[in-house]
Amino acid sequence: MRSAAGASAYVVDLSPGVGRVAPRACLDTSDPTVDLAGTWPFRLASGLADVSEGFEAAEFDDSSFEPIPVPSCWQMIGVPEQPKYNPPQYTNVRYPFPIDPPHVPDSNPTGEYRRWFELPDDWPAGRTYLRFDGVDSCFAVWLNGVRLGDHKGSRLTAEFDATHALKPGSNIVAVRAHQYSSGSYLEGQDTWWLSGIFRAVTLRHIADSGITDVFVHADFDPATEEGILRIESDATATLWCEELALAGADPAGPHHLRAVTPWSAESPRLYHAVLRAGDQLVVLRIGFRRIEVVNGRILANGRRLVFKGVNRHDWSSDTGRTIGRAEMVRDIEIMKQHNINAVRTSHYPPSPQFLDLCDEYGLWVVEECDLETHGFLHAEWRNNPPVDPEWLPAMLDRMQRTVERDKNHPCVMMWSLGNESWSGPNLEAMAAWTKDRDPDRLLHYENDYEHIYTDVYSRMYPSHDEVAALGRGEEPPTAVGDHDAHRRALPVVLCEYAHAMGNGPGSLREYQDLFETYPRLHGGFIWEWMDQGIRQRRVPGDPTTEFYAYGGDFGEPVHDGNFIIDGLLFPDRTPSPALVQVKAVFAPIDIEIDALAGTVTIRKLSEFDLPRVGLRWSLEDDGEVITSGYFLDLPDFTAHRSMTVPLPEMGIAPCGERWLGVSAVLTKATSWADEGHELAFAQTLIDSTPRALPTSPPEQRERAARRRAHPAVLDLGPARFDRQTGRLLSVGDLEIASARVDLWRAPTDNDRAPDTPDKSVAAAWRLAGLDALHHRITDVVDGTDCLTVTTRIFPAGRDHGAEAVYEWFPTDDGAAITIALAVRPLGPWPCAWPKVGLRLVTPTVFDHVEWFGLGPQESYPDTAEAVRTGRFRSSVPELQTPYVYPQENGNRRDTRWAILTNDDQALRISGSPSFDLAVRPWAPEALTEATHTVDVRPDGMTYIHLDAAHHGIGSAACGPYPLPRYVLHPRHVTLTATLSV
Repeated sequence: MRSAAGASAYVVDLSPGVGRVAPRACLDTSDPTVDLAGTWPFRLASGLADVSEGFEAAEFDDSSFEPIPVPSCWQMIGVPEQPKYNPPQYTNVRYPFPIDPPHVPDSNPTGEYRRWFELPDDWPAGRTYLRFDGVDSCFAVWLNGVRLGDHKGSRLTAEFDATHALKPGSNIVAVRAHQYSSGSYLEGQDTWWLSGIFRAVTLRHIADSGITDVFVHADFDPATEEGILRIESDATATLWCEELALAGADPAGPHHLRAVTPWSAESPRLYHAVLRAGDQLVVLRIGFRRIEVVNGRILANGRRLVFKGVNRHDWSSDTGRTIGRAEMVRDIEIMKQHNINAVRTSHYPPSPQFLDLCDEYGLWVVEECDLETHGFLHAEWRNNPPVDPEWLPAMLDRMQRTVERDKNHPCVMMWSLGNESWSGPNLEAMAAWTKDRDPDRLLHYENDYEHIYTDVYSRMYPSHDEVAALGRGEEPPTAVGDHDAHRRALPVVLCEYAHAMGNGPGSLREYQDLFETYPRLHGGFIWEWMDQGIRQRRVPGDPTTEFYAYGGDFGEPVHDGNFIIDGLLFPDRTPSPALVQVKAVFAPIDIEIDALAGTVTIRKLSEFDLPRVGLRWSLEDDGEVITSGYFLDLPDFTAHRSMTVPLPEMGIAPCGERWLGVSAVLTKATSWADEGHELAFAQTLIDSTPRALPTSPPEQRERAARRRAHPAVLDLGPARFDRQTGRLLSVGDLEIASARVDLWRAPTDNDRAPDTPDKSVAAAWRLAGLDALHHRITDVVDGTDCLTVTTRIFPAGRDHGAEAVYEWFPTDDGAAITIALAVRPLGPWPCAWPKVGLRLVTPTVFDHVEWFGLGPQESYPDTAEAVRTGRFRSSVPELQTPYVYPQENGNRRDTRWAILTNDDQALRISGSPSFDLAVRPWAPEALTEATHTVDVRPDGMTYIHLDAAHHGIGSAACGPYPLPRYVLHPRHVTLTATLSV
C-alpha cells in the first residue's frame, strides 16, 4: 500500500475529467462489442493513503481481492443481511462531508476493480472505445497498465479511446473509483450516497470511416401533418426506411414526408430506419413531434400538453441504483396503467435503457442534468458552484454529456439544467449552450426564480391558492421590469408537487381541477415515484424479520431519516393507495351518469389520441352485482368535447342501495395493459331502498341471549354492562375489553412534518395532550331499556377537553345493541382533532372482514377519488397498508355495515347511516411508537375503530396542509352504530 495523493489529484481538482472522447449519442450499431459485466476482483480501500500500489499492472497479484458483481453499488453488497462494505447513507440536503470545496475527507472509501477479458480473434482494425455508463463519484481507468483517463459525473456516460492500449488475446482493465470527489459537491440529489461501477461497462469498436455520432431532427407540422426529417451524421452515410419510402437517401435531407403519424406519449409511433456507412449499420427509431411554446402554452404536435407526471430515481431495494431492464419495464407498465404520461428524471440522466423504453411505451420525459448543489444552502449559498467561474467547465460538461447522449430520443421533450442549485452565470452558460445545440426542445430550471433563460415557469410544492393565482397570471412579482413580464408570459409547470410520503398526498383532485381550468397551467410531477427503501432483516436469515431501511438505519452520523420514503410505489414495487388515487385523478376520460335521463356523458380530457376504449356498466344492490354488460365502443372524439349516449335498459326492481357504475376500458390489449383494463370509472346512486344487515344464524342469536342474572351486571338485549361504571362488557358471547371515545390516530408523515408545534399538526396534537387523554365517568343512568353514560375526556395539565355521552339501547327484537354517541368539545382547543369516534377492543382475534361502503382500498376525506361504493371482503392483515414508516392507515369511509369473523365467532356492525371503519390487530399507540413495519406485531386483541370524522391528509411533509374544508376543527359530533353477534 502507498499514498496516491499526488497521482490522484483528479479526485479533488475541478476538471470534469481527462482522456475522454467527446460526448456523443448512445447508438445501436452493428459494430462489435464486448460486454464487461460480470464478476470483477475488488478491494475497498479506506482512502487515498490506503490504495494498492501498481494494481493496474497485469502482473499485480489480486488474489486477496474479493469478487464483486459489475455493475453494482458496493454499499449494497450483502443486502438484505448486512452491508459487506461501508454502509449506505441517505441525506436530502446536507452533504455527508464538510462544505470545503473542492476538498473531501481523507476517509474516502475507494474501490479498486480489475477485470481480465479476451479480445475476440476477429476484432477488426479501427478505433476501440471503452465506455462506462455510470461510476460514482469519480474514477480513473487503466487498460493493460496504460492510464486512459479519469472522469467525474456519476450518472453520465464517459468513453475513453482504448485503441492504443488494446492488444490481441488477454487484456486487463483496472478502475479506481472514489466515493467522494469534487464532483460530489454537484451531486447532492436527495438520494442514497452509493458508490462504484453501477451501470454497464462495454468495449465498442468503430471503423475508421464509421459513424460515431448522429443527431436526428424529426419535426412534425400539425397544420399539414407533414414530417420533416434531417439527420446529422459525422460520417458519410445513406438512409434507409421502408416505412417512409427512403432508400439510399441523403440523411441530411431535409425530407418532407406526407401524412406521418406523430409520436406522443399516448400514441408512441416509431419509424425504424437504418444509416449505412460501408459495412456499418446504425439502427434508428424515429419519432416525429414538435414541441413549442405558443402564446404562453406548451404545445406538442399543435396540441396543449398537460403533464400527469412523476419524479423518478433509478432504484431497486436490493441493488440500489443498479437496475435491470425488467424493473424498468415494470415501472413503465405501472405508470401507464395508472394514467401517468410523463417522467422527470430526478435529478440526473437515467439509465440509457429507460429512455429507450419511454420511446417505445410512450412517456413524455423532462430529462435533468446530473446537477444539484442543494447542500450549499447550509452555508447560506457561499461558494456555490454556479456562481464560481472555476466550476464552469465541470458544469458545462455535465450538460453537454446529458444532451449529447440522449438527443435522439423522441420521448425527451424538455431538458432541465439540474435541481436546487440556486442560480448563477454558470447555469446561464449551460442554458445558452443547450439552446444553441438543441433549439427544438424546451428548457427547464426551477431554482432561478426570475426564469430569465428558461421556457417554462417552474414551481415546487405551491398551495392550491398559489396555483390558482398562477393560472390567472396574478402571482406576486419576483423581479422588476422585463424579467417579470417575461416570466408571466411563460407556461407554468409544477416540477414537484403532491409529496407522496407515507399516507397521502391529499387533495390531488383539487390540483387537477386547476390544471384543467387554467390553460396556463400544464400540470406537473408528483414527488416521487418509489419509496427508496433498502431491504434489510433484523435477524439474518429470517425473512419474517424483513423490513425496509431508511436514513439512520445503518448508524450514519448524518442522515435525513425516512424522508427518502416518499413514493407512490412501495420499495418492492407494489402500488400504494396513493398510486390508485393518482390513477383516478389522472384519468383521461371523465364519465358523468344521469340516471334520471338514462344517459352517460363522456368527456375526453386528453388532447391526444387514446387507445381504443369502450364502456362497461354494472348494476349493484348493496354491493352485490345484479347485472352487467358492455354497451359501447367509443370513437376517438375531440378533446374537451362531450358525447352523450343512452344507457342500456336494466329493468330490474331495486333491493337495497342500488348503484350504477360505468367504466371506460381498453377494447384491445396494449404493450402495457391487457384488454379490459380500466382507465376511468364513475358511479351514481339510483335508489336507496333500506335493507337490513345480513343477520347471524338463529342458533347463534339464541346462544348469545342465554344469560344468568348478576347483580353487578346490566343486560340490555344481547349486551352486558358493568352496572356501576356503564362499561360495555360483552355483546352476546363476544367479550369486549374496551369501548370508549377515541380522538387519537398514529400521526402520518404529513401530520408529523415539519416537526415544530407551530407547523406540525402532530406536534400540536401532542402539545395539546391528545396522545394521553384521561377519561372520567361523570354520570351513569340506567333508564328503561336505555343506559346513558356521560364522561369527560381531558389531557393532563390542560383545561380543554371533551364531553362524551353514550346512549346504549337494544333494538326492538332484542337481537342487537345500538349506541348513540355524542361528543362535544369543552374549553378553548388550540388545534384540530386527529379524528373522533368509538374504539372497540376485544380479546377475540378476528381474521376477516366483509363490509358495504367505500373500498376496496383505504380512504380519507381528501384521498377518496379512487374508491367506490361496494361490498368488499378482506383478511385483517390485508386491511393494513404497510407504510415503511408505520402510521395511520386502513380507514374505510362511509361504511354502512361490516361483519368481522373468525372460525367460531362473528361481530356485526351497522351504521345509521354510516361510519368510517378500521380493524387492526394492534393498538394505535403501538402504531404511533413503531418506526418500521417489523415493530408492529399482533398483540392478541382486535381493535375496531368506528369513526365519525377524520382530519384530512394533505401534503405537509413537503407541501401544503389539508385544505380548510378537510380540517377537523373540534366540534359537536354524533355517531350511531348497532352491534350484534
